[in-house]
Parts: sequence; structure tokens; C-alpha cells
Amino acid sequence: MVQVSFDTLVAGVKAGKLISFPTDTVPALASLPEQAELIFQAKQRTQDKPLILMAAHPEALWAFVKGSEQEYQIWQEVAQKYWPGALTLVLPASTQVPRVMNPIDPTTIGIRVPDCASAQKILAQTGPLATTSANLSGQPPLQTMAEIATQFPEVLALANTEYENKIPRNGVPSTVAKWTGINWQILRQGGVKLD
Repeated sequence: MVQVSFDTLVAGVKAGKLISFPTDTVPALASLPEQAELIFQAKQRTQDKPLILMAAHPEALWAFVKGSEQEYQIWQEVAQKYWPGALTLVLPASTQVPRVMNPIDPTTIGIRVPDCASAQKILAQTGPLATTSANLSGQPPLQTMAEIATQFPEVLALANTEYENKIPRNGVPSTVAKWTGINWQILRQGGVKLD
């Protein structure tokens, strides 16, 4: 892992590099959505495990999903209640989503706004990023900068000694809820209990 300044991190991801940053759950690996293949390669992740799109605020994500007016209203109410936070919504994908985000089933996309100031600061500068937990596929999520540096030596991350101490992360991945067209199906129970 290469530790860099905030500006270098933002420039790096915009130039097509892989980055890592803290979130409210577990540290993330991230890339531009159209560069998502970098994440699959670095994690040795199979194509049937889609990535999620993370952004600094919900407004940055709605263009990536498509639904009826009524569905948008339902989704936005859930987003208002639980975001920023540890809830990933899996919704019908719009044509804005690069296929490489979810190669096997490009009809859906997971979206989330993390409750973490440093993640939001990065995402506000980069726009929505393809993300997943920082770990090799099938392994537990990495929790420290040292672990990430060992497993992903080429990844850019913030050079910030306070990184470890200030993260309000709980180490529990986000709850993943998929919209069925009628209601929510919980694909993974994480820190958030959906009403």
C-alpha cells in the first residue's frame, strides 16, 4: 500500500488506480466504476459477486438506478432513514452502471452512503466509486492499515496516522437489502435492521 496525500489519492483514483479508505463498517477497496475490473483482479474475486457503488450523498446515486415514481419514493424514504449508514440497497440498475460492476447480472446495482467523514470527503471529490471490503475474496475483511498494506501493496491510501484511531467502524459489513419490486429481501444481515 502506498500512503499518499488526500489530493494524490483523489487524483490517483481518477487516473484509474485502486485506492483504500475507511468506512463506517470495514475498510474499502475502491476504483472508478468503469475500472471495477481492478477490484476483481486485486481481490481474486469471482465475477458473480457484484461490487457496490458508494457515494458521499444519495443524490449522487439515483441516476444509477431505475424504477417507477412510487419505487423512487420508497427507496428515498429508506435512504433518508438509514443513510448515511451501514445499509446497502440493491436496486434495478440504470444504463449509467458499467457492466463490469456486476458482470453476471447487470440488471441490479448495490448502492450505499457510508457514515464516515473521511469516506464522504473522498467520495465528494471523486464522485461515486465501485467499492467492496479490503480483503482477498473469501477471507475476513482486513481491519488495519498494516494488514491492507501487506495484502495490497499497490493500493493508494491516505498517509494519516490518525486513520486507525478515528474510524467509528464496527467491523460488521453493511446490511444488504434487495428490492423485489414489492418489498425488501435481506441478502446479508449486517449492522442495520431494516423495518
